[in-house]
Amino acid sequence: MRDNRRGARTPPVFAMAALSYLLNCALGAAVAGRIIDTSRFRWLHHALFIVTSASTAVALSSALWGEPRGSSRRAALGLAPAVLPLVAIPFAGTRGRRHPLVALSAAPFFAAGVALAVDPDRRK
Repeated sequence: MRDNRRGARTPPVFAMAALSYLLNCALGAAVAGRIIDTSRFRWLHHALFIVTSASTAVALSSALWGEPRGSSRRAALGLAPAVLPLVAIPFAGTRGRRHPLVALSAAPFFAAGVALAVDPDRRK
């Protein structure tokens, strides 16, 4: 989204990262709860993880190009700690409690990134 007075707006980028993370967690919880059987399309959870990781990287890079500059940098700093669980999750194993706990440890940072990306002068 562009505005004639400003560069690229960053909130949609952070929203995309948070949405893909949320969808991935929801799919993982549904599989763990045996609500959904993904044995025939197991790749979907992996594809969502790749989308989450890529959109998180784009959101973090908005600290360099995003407008408004201040809120872009604050949002990137709020999201940055989510990188650690995203890096660790492939090594956490899929059985037991470790995998969901590591995955859920990123949630506050995705929420912080979205909250900080919102332009304060547009809030009412």
